[in-house]
Amino acid sequence: MIELEMVDDLARIDFDKVTALLAESYWSPEIGRTEVLFGARHSTLVIGVYRKDELVGYCRVISDRARFAYLLDVIVDPRYRGQGIGKTMVRYTLGHERLKDVYQWLLRTRDAHGLYSRFGFVTIDQPDRWMIRQIDRPTRTDFHGE
Repeated sequence: MIELEMVDDLARIDFDKVTALLAESYWSPEIGRTEVLFGARHSTLVIGVYRKDELVGYCRVISDRARFAYLLDVIVDPRYRGQGIGKTMVRYTLGHERLKDVYQWLLRTRDAHGLYSRFGFVTIDQPDRWMIRQIDRPTRTDFHGE
């Protein structure tokens, strides 16, 4: 296992690298830095994973810090996948002091069910009780936030 540093200080996170990684993902293609930074600033917890001085992983959590948390934007640099970084990052995030009281976690994934099942995530057992309002993600080249 490579030596990793978990960073939860926004000022220390390389948002140029985060934006590049997320812009190549299936869930936020071509996302811009302004939108990434806006989302991070409005999140409960943001984690950057570093190997030496290079950001190799990222995730964030939206939460009320009492009952519910949504884990999203979990991503590992493709050059470092398969080395346990995703597992380390998720374990660290789920155990973070800021989220110690949360007992309901939610996430969406297309292809990482095996990773998340290791931490107790399961498919929704009563989908008829859940609803979603979702529109197509807008193509934004000039996201301005607030």
